[in-house]
Parts: sequence; structure tokens; C-alpha cells
Amino acid sequence: MNIVERFSKYLDSIEYPNKPSSWNIAGVLKGQNAFYKFDVRGMIKEDENRYSKTGSFSTLAEKMVFEFNNKWIILDIEELNKYVKKNKLKNLELIDLISKLDWTIEIIK
Repeated sequence: MNIVERFSKYLDSIEYPNKPSSWNIAGVLKGQNAFYKFDVRGMIKEDENRYSKTGSFSTLAEKMVFEFNNKWIILDIEELNKYVKKNKLKNLELIDLISKLDWTIEIIK
């Protein structure tokens, strides 16, 4: 099962893009009522203890999803982009973003 299929278990009202896009799946997080487009691409292993994921200011996705063994972390892309531009950042640590961004959701698997 790929990452999009695994994440789809946590959504209702699922939609997929009709053509290749910067988002992979859209829907409503279970127990909530807002419909979002999610960037659910997997992370790339850089070395034994470091993974990375790239983003774009022009993405059509509204939320960026990170998968871990026991949870999902979801960040708001608009808030993330504002934070990156304001602080003139290029390389970010997810652990820092979780504490600095207001719209962050953790879903336990």
C-alpha cells in the first residue's frame, strides 16, 4: 500500500486530481468538516537519521503531510510559506516547525 492509500484511511469525501498536480489527495479529515487538498508525497532518505521533503510556493496543495511509524503530522502550507518567507529560510527542521506554526495536526495511527 502506498502513502496516499495509507493516508486515505483518515479522510472522508475523498477526491483525487484529474491530472498530475502538486496535491495527491483531497478530502475531509475524519471528525472535522473542512475540505483540503493534501501533499502526501513521501520523504526522501538522505542518510541514516535524516529525511527530507521539498515544497513549492506555487503548490495547489493546502496541507503538507509527513508520515512516521506511529503518527501523521500535517502542516498548513500557507502558514508554512509565510514563515519561510518572513524568516528567509531554506532548510527547515520539522521539529522546529511543529512548535513554531499554529496550524499543526498530529494524528496517531
